[in-house]
Amino acid sequence: MAISTGNRGVVYTGPGKVEVHSIAFPELSLGKRQCQHGVILKVLTTNICGSDQHMVRGRTTAPSGLVLGHEITGEIIECGRDVEFLKVGDIVSVPFNIACGRCRNCKEGRTGICLNVNPARPGAAYGYVDMGGWVGGQAEYVMVPYADFNLLKFPDSDQARDKIRDLTLLSDIFPTGFHGCVTAGVGPGSTVYIAGAGPVGLAAAVSAQLLGAACVIVGDMIPERLAQAKSFGCETIDLRQDAELPALLEQILGVPEVDAAVDCVGFEAHCHGSCHHEEKPAAVLNSMMDITRAGGQIGIPGLYVTEDPGAVDEASKQGSLSMRFGLGWAKSHSFHTGQCPVMKYHRQLMQAILFEKVQIAKAVNVQVISLDEAPKGYADFDGGAAKKFVIDPHAEFAA
Repeated sequence: MAISTGNRGVVYTGPGKVEVHSIAFPELSLGKRQCQHGVILKVLTTNICGSDQHMVRGRTTAPSGLVLGHEITGEIIECGRDVEFLKVGDIVSVPFNIACGRCRNCKEGRTGICLNVNPARPGAAYGYVDMGGWVGGQAEYVMVPYADFNLLKFPDSDQARDKIRDLTLLSDIFPTGFHGCVTAGVGPGSTVYIAGAGPVGLAAAVSAQLLGAACVIVGDMIPERLAQAKSFGCETIDLRQDAELPALLEQILGVPEVDAAVDCVGFEAHCHGSCHHEEKPAAVLNSMMDITRAGGQIGIPGLYVTEDPGAVDEASKQGSLSMRFGLGWAKSHSFHTGQCPVMKYHRQLMQAILFEKVQIAKAVNVQVISLDEAPKGYADFDGGAAKKFVIDPHAEFAA
């Protein structure tokens, strides 16, 4: 296979700004670190994520010039000499977590907090602030390290291309939504509340259905996103209403509580009701404790950060939030936070897609766009579009 030497990528250039720039063609290295265990991918699809949006809004310490993108599906065009079980031409899903496969946490299946791939802290990801300096994949080509361990090879390349709109979601949001539900204890017959109807929230809602939930309720403040949740059988709550959340749940369930709750909003949360324009970082966390039954579990796949330059108060700028933790303690709640360990789930979810047990692309309303349309995709997503924007860098999958 001929290997290109040109490359373009989506680059963060300052708060509110992303641009498509020429960037270096990837090599099997990161600085002085050799990555002969890695591969170079021709990127087939790469998705815009709400986590990217936090950086683009200027709500993190991301530096200008960062190449964005951690949701990647691609075709291998070059293998390092230490890659044994993959070959040129394979189509693969890339977990957004970068994991070495060798450290204690990786061996325990906790690949979201690998100890060897980020000198600053446990855990790494492509194209993300403080996550190890790995170049992002919203580009034409990208390097992926520890390929044998990390990559999920699709069993049939033609089938993978046919189902790419669904399979592209295995790199992050489908496993992340599923993880949120699993850690919230969702199972057959559960009643579930999902906070947030963005792509992760919608993926969590589908996951709750896949896990056998009896009733899935999604709360948000954007009518178009609530309509999207309703389109595949969810109950919905418009959080701009002044009524208290337990009372709104009681109208649906007959009781003011749920078995399981999943926070798919994170640190840019807003107040409910008439003050919904006001940011209140712990609003969702506190409401989750209010509406989850005693002994219930709360999954928190929504992102919370250690530094937020744009926060509403000094404490929140350091990730210190005003939680009513005593209520959670009194109700014996379990809380589960952190990055989803994608590899724990992606093969099973791939099977659910390939055997047509789930229509995840339809649920999150995938829209395929070109690389040059990425800046507009970011702007539309920031405006609350009820869509999951999937970038097609080589114009292979446009509708």
